Amino acid sequence: MPTAHENRPLLGADEDDLVVRATEDGPALTAVLAPALKRGRGARRPLNGRAVEWMKALPSAGPVTKPVRAAGGFFAMSLDVLVGMFTTPLAWQEYLAMTWFVARVSFLPAILMCIPYSVISNFCFNILLNEFGAADYSGAGAAFFTLTQIAPIVTVLVISGAAATATCADLGARTIREELDAQRVMGINPIQALVIPRVLAVTTVSLALMGLVTLSGMIATFFFSVFIMHVSPGAFVFGMTVLAGLGDLVVSMFKALLFGLGAGLIACYKGITVGGGPAGVGNAVNETVVFAFMVLFTINIVVTAVGVQFTLK
Repeated sequence: MPTAHENRPLLGADEDDLVVRATEDGPALTAVLAPALKRGRGARRPLNGRAVEWMKALPSAGPVTKPVRAAGGFFAMSLDVLVGMFTTPLAWQEYLAMTWFVARVSFLPAILMCIPYSVISNFCFNILLNEFGAADYSGAGAAFFTLTQIAPIVTVLVISGAAATATCADLGARTIREELDAQRVMGINPIQALVIPRVLAVTTVSLALMGLVTLSGMIATFFFSVFIMHVSPGAFVFGMTVLAGLGDLVVSMFKALLFGLGAGLIACYKGITVGGGPAGVGNAVNETVVFAFMVLFTINIVVTAVGVQFTLK
C-alpha cells in the first residue's frame, strides 16, 4: 500500500518539502538529493544592481532589425509576385476591376498636371528661340521636353500620389478586416488572388498614363504655340521629330513600366502588412507615398542616365 507522502504531487513542492520526503524515503535517497538541492539554493543569487542597470541600458534589437525584416519581406513578396505572374492563372475579373479603379483615380489628375507643366516649359523655350529668331523650332523643344521629362515626372507624381495610395488603402482595409486570413483558411493564396492583379493593374495604368500625358502635353503646347506665341502650325509639327525620336519614346515607356511595377509592389506590400486598425492603414498609406516617390524618382534618374547613352547616338 502506498503511504500518504507518496501520493503527494511533486509539482509545486518547495525544496524543503522535497528534503523531508527524501528523508522519509530513506537515507540513500537523502544522500543523493540533498547535495543537489543545496547547490540549487546556492545558484539562485540575486543579480548585482550594476548588472541590472547595464542590461536595461542595452538597446533593444527590435528597432535595428525592423527595417531589415521589412526589406526582406518586401523582396520575398516581390519574388513571389514576379514568379506568380508567369506560373499561376491570372484573376482576370479582379485585374479588370482594379485597372478601372486605378484609372478612374489617376487619369484626370494626370491631365490637369501635365498641361501647366508642358505649357510653361514650352513658353520658356519659345522665349529663348525668339531671341535667336528660330521660333519655328518650337515643336522640337515641346516634343523633347514633354516626352523625356514632363510625362515621366507627371506619371511619377500621379502613380505615387493617387494610384499607389488607393491600392494600399484598399488592401489595408481588407487586411484589418481579416479577409486575407480568411482566404488563407479557405486555401486561396492572397498573392495570386489580390496582389498580382493589383500590381499588373497599376503597371497597365502607368503605361496608359505615359501615353495620355504625352499626347495631352503635345496638344496643349501646340495650341499655346500657335495661338499665343504665333508659331506656324506646319513648322511646329515639322520640328517635333528634330530632337525626339523613337528611342526617346521607348525609354519613356520603359520608365512607365518600371514606375507601375515599383509603385504596385510597394503599395501591395504596405497594404498586406498593415497593422493597428484604421490608424495603421493611414500610416501605411503615408509611408507608401514617401517610399513610392523615392523609388520612382530614383528609377527616373537612373533610366534617363542610361537611356541618354543610346538615344543620343
